[in-house]
Amino acid sequence: MELLHEEKLNLLAEKVEQLMEWSSRRSVIRMNGDKFRRFVKAPPRNYSVVVMFTALQPQRQCSVCRQANEEYQVLANSWRYSSAFSNKLFFTIVDYDEGADVFQQLNMNSAPTFMHFPPKGKPKRADTFDLQRIGFAAEQLAKWIADRTDVHIRVFRPPNYSGTIALALLVSLVGGLLYLRRNNLEFIYNKTGWAMAALCVVFAMTSGQMWNHIRGPPYAHKNPQNGQVSYIHGSSQAQFVAESHIILLLNAAITMGMVLLNEAATSKGDVGKRRIICVVGLGLVVFFFSFLLSIFRSKYHGYPYSFLIK
Repeated sequence: MELLHEEKLNLLAEKVEQLMEWSSRRSVIRMNGDKFRRFVKAPPRNYSVVVMFTALQPQRQCSVCRQANEEYQVLANSWRYSSAFSNKLFFTIVDYDEGADVFQQLNMNSAPTFMHFPPKGKPKRADTFDLQRIGFAAEQLAKWIADRTDVHIRVFRPPNYSGTIALALLVSLVGGLLYLRRNNLEFIYNKTGWAMAALCVVFAMTSGQMWNHIRGPPYAHKNPQNGQVSYIHGSSQAQFVAESHIILLLNAAITMGMVLLNEAATSKGDVGKRRIICVVGLGLVVFFFSFLLSIFRSKYHGYPYSFLIK
């Protein structure tokens, strides 16, 4: 019995030493089927392993996988180069083209997927990250890992000056325009221009652009079994980036219809022309509002009302 215990300790020490060596080379350890079964599935273990199951090869055309991988690398680097780094947590990745047998073993049919394998026992339901609802931002992954392992990772992102440069260019452009038009600044008081700018901001906010910025959801979802692409998320607790673009366009179309109806009612032009404008405006409002309502019904299951489009 004592000899068996010593063998387990030696095997555990060998596995931890090997994982630490790999971690010293790169923050995320790439694994195939054999490595996954030996270092992640097989006992003994006294460490947690976070695995990203993905499909990064270009022929897989998984843009979401590449975006999620970038966030995953940021998180793994933050852990690897932090002062709290230890051998209690390792970040790994299994690509479908390198470990298809692992996907089959776990009955996994979608990517990317994040799973936590605890030191003892099998993963529970909460050990699978809810990417569709939460998104794959490094900060959200870090929070999930803290809940599962009590390991708190402070995310450090590499400096990104693109936003600063873009802001500087915008300020320069606006400043140059004002300087060139310094003798004629009447355009600043143009109500139509300010109204269009305000509408753009309203459309962006009401379509969920801020939610996308915070949560970092995928653009759309492609079913790996039948290849069908979903642009509308089926839950009221999440959305895709494409969905927010669709909602933005629908709101813009409805607003355009309302503007045309107002124009038909207040203008003093030809009656026939006003009638045409009224019909077009009414058609825009009715059709696109029906479309918007149908999307609402698809997300809030049980909502009883619809109009034209179910």
